[in-house]
Amino acid sequence: MKKAAAFPAVLALLFPVLAAAHHGWAAFDPKVTLTFKAKVTEFHFVNPHSVVDFEVKDEHGKTQKWEGELTSNLRLSLKGWTATTLETGNEITISGYPAQSGSHVIRVTRITLANGKDLELEPGN
Repeated sequence: MKKAAAFPAVLALLFPVLAAAHHGWAAFDPKVTLTFKAKVTEFHFVNPHSVVDFEVKDEHGKTQKWEGELTSNLRLSLKGWTATTLETGNEITISGYPAQSGSHVIRVTRITLANGKDLELEPGN
């Protein structure tokens, strides 16, 4: 019976560690910030992380596909976001921390629309 009573206590102790591991941003380099003038190709307003897919032109004029990872749609909705906040074709300036793997993925820290409006993000996103 003591083992059965200890199991919930062990889970309660481990839950914060598991939650922090899931929501961590360790895959991104917070010492480097990339900023792009970009065109939105898709916006996924979902859990656990919303994602904006976008295209940028490199220094040779070649189109590169990138992905920007945001917080959850719930947290974004508390800042006024909806599923149509970013639409295909929107011109944006997007900044974020690059993936340490070198892939074309950033953790988004700022998005500015073509009209100059900054979209509100979670502190620390």
